[in-house]
Amino acid sequence: MSEGQLVQRRKKAEEPVNEKQDEASGDSAQSSDQEDNDKGTRLTLMEQILLLGLKDREGYTSFWNDCISSGLRGCVLVELVLRGRIQLEGGGMRRKNLLNRKVTVKSSEPTGDVILDEALRHMKETNPPETVTSWIEYLSGETWNPLKLRYQLRNVRERLAKNLVEKGVLTTDKQNFLLFEITTHPLSDGNQKTKLIKEVQESVLGKWTNDVHRMDKKMLSLIVLAHASDVLENAFAPLSDQDYEVKETRICNLTENCLQVAMKRVRSLLDLDYDQQAEKKGNDVMWAVFEAFSK
Repeated sequence: MSEGQLVQRRKKAEEPVNEKQDEASGDSAQSSDQEDNDKGTRLTLMEQILLLGLKDREGYTSFWNDCISSGLRGCVLVELVLRGRIQLEGGGMRRKNLLNRKVTVKSSEPTGDVILDEALRHMKETNPPETVTSWIEYLSGETWNPLKLRYQLRNVRERLAKNLVEKGVLTTDKQNFLLFEITTHPLSDGNQKTKLIKEVQESVLGKWTNDVHRMDKKMLSLIVLAHASDVLENAFAPLSDQDYEVKETRICNLTENCLQVAMKRVRSLLDLDYDQQAEKKGNDVMWAVFEAFSK
């Protein structure tokens, strides 16, 4: 065999390998792009609550909803504990009721979220520390103490909406109401809200577990705080015309309305003894926030 023929054979043998390498490189790049996109649209608990509460076309929350403001402040506290920034005082204080224990800063390292970092800074500077209930009031501006008004987180809904605009979920518009004009944020990417609603529905239907400690902490918080913010029904409204097969251990499968099943399971979460749950496992601040809104 001549030297030229050997060279040609080597080239042919290398071609499939090169093609596979190109394909692998393309797949890797596509995977990287997908990860970047997922990271770019990853929503905080606060953004999820606001998204559930916003009217898709109008781009604003219901004027009659006076619960979402404090609900969003509860989200701030839960986000901070899930990120390892705050905790409840421990030691002998564990015997005290959740709502009587003070919030302490575990780590003052910035989270990268402006609203969370602002709240964390207030907590770090406050001495003596305050309870979860007090912080929800202070951050909402619903306090009679004028010295505590400086802790209020202002324009939270507008700031969250702008975050969602940057993530491509919402857009910005203006709407006239006779005597005044307001900035609105209609839905831009319907897929994000649809995905969120399906995740909430699935958590209390297909992925339901009777052990609350096996639930994802962020999803558990989303359900409880969406109820406290009076926006949970927006996630469950599409279930009213669907049936769900309920599996029972001692009798045959039953068929119930999906909405009824979902609300029954949500009620079981809302009726929990949160002090008791906090004793079983950590995340005391999370349980304390739930307790604050159950009163």
